[in-house]
Amino acid sequence: MKIHITAICGTAMGSLAGLLKQAGHEVRGSDAGVYPPMSDQLAAQGIEIFDGYRAENLDWGPELVVIGNAVTKDNPESVAVRERGLDYTSGAEAIRRFFIHGKHSVVVAGTHGKSTTSALMAWLLESAGRDPGFLVGAVLRNFGTSFKHGSGDHFVVEGDEYDTAYFDKEAKFLHYEPRTTILTSIEFDHADIFADIGAVRREFEKLMAIIPAGGALIACQDYALVREVSKQCGGQVTPYGLSCEAGWTGKITKADERGAHLEILRDGNLWGRAVSPLYGEHNLSNQIATAAACERLGITAEEWRTGIESFEGVKRRQEIRGVSVRGVTIVDDFAHHPTAVRLTLEALRTRHPKGTLWAVFEPRTNTTRRAVFQKDYAGSFGGADEVIIAGVERPEKAPEGDRFDPGKLAADLAERGIPARCIPDVGQIVEYLKEHAAPGDTVAVLSNGGFGGIHEKLLEALD
Repeated sequence: MKIHITAICGTAMGSLAGLLKQAGHEVRGSDAGVYPPMSDQLAAQGIEIFDGYRAENLDWGPELVVIGNAVTKDNPESVAVRERGLDYTSGAEAIRRFFIHGKHSVVVAGTHGKSTTSALMAWLLESAGRDPGFLVGAVLRNFGTSFKHGSGDHFVVEGDEYDTAYFDKEAKFLHYEPRTTILTSIEFDHADIFADIGAVRREFEKLMAIIPAGGALIACQDYALVREVSKQCGGQVTPYGLSCEAGWTGKITKADERGAHLEILRDGNLWGRAVSPLYGEHNLSNQIATAAACERLGITAEEWRTGIESFEGVKRRQEIRGVSVRGVTIVDDFAHHPTAVRLTLEALRTRHPKGTLWAVFEPRTNTTRRAVFQKDYAGSFGGADEVIIAGVERPEKAPEGDRFDPGKLAADLAERGIPARCIPDVGQIVEYLKEHAAPGDTVAVLSNGGFGGIHEKLLEALD
């Protein structure tokens, strides 16, 4: 089939393009921002990209147009699709139609841990010889991609609660025909589309309603909202968590240069052990969930251990980008929600116990640009020794009067005894760290974007 993707350079849509190409379809697409690395990845797969949105981009005769969720109703290609009567769909529905339907869908949902947990599930199935398909919101180092068109019975997908498209305001995960669902957490996020936590909750309640009687929900008991919404699930509910009295739980017996030494327990009995490359209590929770899922999917404790110990991680999740000649370790992490920031810094302190731990935070998501988490962030950086808050990326995208204030956060942290400063410019941040970072220090860059190439600039400046 000839398929055109509007907004092809986004993480999910670029991965979908690769999946469709692997499945034998002819794929082209367009985007307003065509630049590396996604443009290079698509070009390497032989996928032609049109730079900019124009009606004539559809002149090549696509049989289906997949429209990304960032594309508006007034986009020139959206208008042309309707005027020409072309068949169109959303990215989430295309994933269901071409890859999930007829498979055992493993959906990983929740505010936190989706990418790591879905990546782990994909690798555990692969390592156990199941040849799964998958689409994850981060690049798996074991594969070098964020997607795979497998021939096996399972498809693993990261289930996002964000809305689907301008013509479908339901959550993406409602398209994914869940058979085995992992629900990691529910907290407020996506302030640009959800008015309050009640609106977030309603989307997860809809997810509970479509889990079939023969399906399963693996639900983290450490979050009150997960406990509450899971009562509405029609399938089998398997509880897990760090504080779980019945069901699946686990502990880190020690952490060293080899990794985090895990013990997983089921109903109080030892189920399995592994030395994991993933540090931190939040990653322990993610791995407990995968153990429970593996048990349901017929993967043994030994196969789970083999998969965990051979997992190479995902990019942008505690990813060590390099160690400078000076001996400063530069870490890249996607964390931006206050809970994710706190848990990531705690994990990094365990992994890098010596030297100063610097946290360099860039507020750039649709939510972090806003003031909604202004107070919460003050309690999120306690794991760092020094904190630098960058300027808000494109602050005009947040309503006036509801914008995050980096200077206020720096002042709030200082009141708590945490040295913090607001340095708006990437170049100034690099210069400051060049002067103050010492051998043995760790710099954790926390951003969901490129942050002006700060990782490479730091490695160069600290040589």
